[in-house]
Amino acid sequence: MDISELVNKQREFFMKGTTLEYSFRLAALQKLSAAITEMESEIVAALTSDLNKSGIEGFMTEIGTVQGEIKYAIRNLSKWMKKEKVKTSLLLFPAKCYAVPEPFGVALIMSPWNYPFMLSISPLVGAIAAGNCSVIKPSAYTPTVAGIIEKLVKRCFDEEYCAVVLGSRKENTELLEQKFDYIFFTGSMAVGRVVMAAASKHLCPVTLELGGKSPVIVDETADIDLATKRLVFGKYMNAGQTCVAPDYVLVHKSKKTELIDKLRHHISHCYPKDSSGAVIDYPCIVNEKHFERLCGLMQNETVAIGGETDRDRLSIEPTVLENVSFDAPIMQEEIFGPLLPLIEYDHLDDAINEIRRRPKPLALYLFSSDKSVWQRIEKTVSFGGGCINDCLLHVSSPYLPFGGVGDSGMGRYHGKVSFDTFSHYKSIVNKSTKIDIDVRYRPYGKMKIKIIRKL
Repeated sequence: MDISELVNKQREFFMKGTTLEYSFRLAALQKLSAAITEMESEIVAALTSDLNKSGIEGFMTEIGTVQGEIKYAIRNLSKWMKKEKVKTSLLLFPAKCYAVPEPFGVALIMSPWNYPFMLSISPLVGAIAAGNCSVIKPSAYTPTVAGIIEKLVKRCFDEEYCAVVLGSRKENTELLEQKFDYIFFTGSMAVGRVVMAAASKHLCPVTLELGGKSPVIVDETADIDLATKRLVFGKYMNAGQTCVAPDYVLVHKSKKTELIDKLRHHISHCYPKDSSGAVIDYPCIVNEKHFERLCGLMQNETVAIGGETDRDRLSIEPTVLENVSFDAPIMQEEIFGPLLPLIEYDHLDDAINEIRRRPKPLALYLFSSDKSVWQRIEKTVSFGGGCINDCLLHVSSPYLPFGGVGDSGMGRYHGKVSFDTFSHYKSIVNKSTKIDIDVRYRPYGKMKIKIIRKL
């Protein structure tokens, strides 16, 4: 079946109204969760094949995250589907006002390669919960995982409801030529612009989950040992190939030496090497193109920790670079790899100004014991989301909406917000027929005008 035929088939199925029912959506979510449990070993093996992820990292960052999202949706679906009552203004008396959530229709979900399972299925959970049909397009850079996603979706659903399209640029282009009712894209800024331009031709609403250079501020009051332990966790997970990974560190000059010493300690503890010199249970860089790009970004920089590369394994060990300039090539693009530049600052104003004059980041992380600094950063710096005295954890809560701002994206998801993202809320005024106040009707005499002005 070609892509246009698939989209038309899904639209026909959606028009039948089957997905509007609570029982249908609930059963679909339950079926998806059960199939993921049954296929867990296959999913882990695929993640290992494409990205060399260990079993526990694959579960923690992909499978477990998705299952948590599904279970949360199952528990709350009936409540989410109810109409939302709102206050009725005096002008509308007598009436009741409310908003009714309805699915958009046929949704396109385009996912990236860095968390290929989670970033394909997590948006799908929101689309299913909201009652949409869905076409999922996994990344061609992780072909084994893409095949597993196709197998999973086929196992659970008929293609007229949910389907997977495999392929690369040709298929992406053809998909974007179709008229979808919603597009959910996760990936780079460059491709995000292409997606938005294509969506605009059909006036199709979009969510763009992009990326950017997410900064870390480590001030003079920070607990350096704990900060570096958490930085190592956040930066080097998935070999730094995480959209919300710390991209660079702005560290107060009085703490730089201690920061490097503690980073060295925690990196060696968390990422030990085997007898061949390879880091144990450590993901690889996704392909040779990105490996070469990252090696190029290290050129002419001062390596404080790490820096060893293995072309055969497509591996770059956890690396820290010091004395990096804001004008350096590594500071001109999102790193998306295990390289962590350190930049000193003297005054907090300098650090804040450097962040604010750049595109708004997807995440920001602050390590500080000074509450006034927390409040100042929250008030003056724009970013998608972040943590105080930790990294990455804001993306793990179903109660916190996740998304970017400006160049780092638009729209949000996770938990109830995923349901909202894939829903249109119809605003309804349900007017009583028992009373009909005459004041709004012509002709408008002095008394009516007086009443209207008061209302």
